[in-house]
Amino acid sequence: MLKLGCIADDFTSALDLVNNLVTAGMRVALARSVPQGPLERAFSDVDAVVVALNTRYAPPAEAVVRSLNALVWLKASGALQIYAAFSSTFDSRFAGEQPGNIGPVMDALMTALETDFSVICPANPEQFCTVYKGYLFVGDTLLSQSAMAQHPLTPMTESSLLSVLQAQTHRKIDRIDHPEVADSSVAIQERMAELRLTEVEVALADATSSDDLVRLGHAVKGMSLVAGSAGLAIGLPVNFDILPSDRAGELPPAGGYAAVVCGSCSELAAQQVQHFHAQGHPAMAIDLLKVAKFGPTRVAQAAATWAAPLLKRGPVLLYSTADGESVAAVRSLLGTENADKLVGQCLAEISLALVQTGVRRLVVAGTHTVQSCMKGLGVSQLRVGNPVDPGAPWCYANFVPATNAAETTVAPGSSAAAVEGLHLCLKPGSAGAEDFFTRAFSML
Repeated sequence: MLKLGCIADDFTSALDLVNNLVTAGMRVALARSVPQGPLERAFSDVDAVVVALNTRYAPPAEAVVRSLNALVWLKASGALQIYAAFSSTFDSRFAGEQPGNIGPVMDALMTALETDFSVICPANPEQFCTVYKGYLFVGDTLLSQSAMAQHPLTPMTESSLLSVLQAQTHRKIDRIDHPEVADSSVAIQERMAELRLTEVEVALADATSSDDLVRLGHAVKGMSLVAGSAGLAIGLPVNFDILPSDRAGELPPAGGYAAVVCGSCSELAAQQVQHFHAQGHPAMAIDLLKVAKFGPTRVAQAAATWAAPLLKRGPVLLYSTADGESVAAVRSLLGTENADKLVGQCLAEISLALVQTGVRRLVVAGTHTVQSCMKGLGVSQLRVGNPVDPGAPWCYANFVPATNAAETTVAPGSSAAAVEGLHLCLKPGSAGAEDFFTRAFSML
């Protein structure tokens, strides 16, 4: 029976969230968007479903509609509690001075659930985000003095979350201060009762440690709606009598060839590419100018042809991690949106070609790349396994290649289950240690 239904404002938030839920003992399914029907039969035993929306930078009206669609599906699927997951840096602003969509989404969900009280806490100490006296800190620095103040899309120049959220909602907001949070779940509940007597509808909670989040999680047992970053999720499973277990992340047996597709331009991703190549594994860089000149399909076909004979020897890497000059040149030629779309399409076609060649263990790096590849592969639902590193789990998808089984090359020793299924490791560009691309395959 589905216990927890989660609505995440983007795929990175979703990956962080599933990581914490699985670690805390929940069996979790991840949906790339709102499913059009019931969960796939193989995932029917999960305790939680996380629906990954792409609403962080969306106008409030659009974010509300999509979030309500997710809510309808989750409630129809039996979810007992709804968790709205936002970025730990609370950045949902769009189009300059517009106030953002976290408040409007909270308003809409509360109205739809017919509840007059909810708790929100974006703290995520594992990612160095904490809340104290209602102020958000990134490490030891106020949010307004951190790098987020210069974010090109969502500049966060205000550290008071009470001020940020109150500008986005008509509902009355007040705080649960750290002394209550650090005391006990009972103290938190007593504070919530006080707030409700003064007609407060949204309680903004402090948290500076994982222990704080666990106490908060216990305190919100039975509430129809809770909101925050992935951090607060660590305290929710126990409310459903679920305890940490290695079995929560168990996936079907893995087989087939192994490959990595990396589309991130982050410094860490570049280091991971270098490490993989230094270990003697074959790697091919995708020339962005060739993608622009010849089109994604032609470049993808060439990449797949290069990879095919090498897969028998071990994992291969195809990557578009490029220097700033190359990226700027392609964006100047095609426009930023078109350039990014073409690169995403190219990597998605490479992923599909690799799978059709017999790859059944595929690491995909870069948030945009992950979404493009999942769409290209036709994967909409995933069973979430254990993380390789925080926010970067192995997952399993029911997947039947477009080619006939007789035409598909599969590595020796692959099981029937592996032939009809695909193991995907989904990684944001900034996640994972330097040896991630080599170490990931050792965990299956």
